[in-house]
Amino acid sequence: MISKVIQKKIAKERIDILFEEAKKAFKNAPELSKRYIILARKISMKIKVPIPKDYKKLFCKKCYTFLQPGKTLRTRVNKKILIYYCKNCGTIKRYPLK
Repeated sequence: MISKVIQKKIAKERIDILFEEAKKAFKNAPELSKRYIILARKISMKIKVPIPKDYKKLFCKKCYTFLQPGKTLRTRVNKKILIYYCKNCGTIKRYPLK
């Protein structure tokens, strides 16, 4: 049996790898990048490791599409609020700016 600390370390590494692969695969196969994101989320939930903040803004929480400005994402800034609009499903996410 592997200890919890080692499991969490391995899970973090795999999440990083899956998000990097999702970035690479998006140009040629958007559905494959979506699958990588879903796998990363499953690992995160199973081992109870949070997805890093850098990666949380890279995918839509509703349809799990990899978000790339201009292609699947529209960004706007309105009154110190960053607005992300997913072009795939129409979900709007708002992030406050400092």
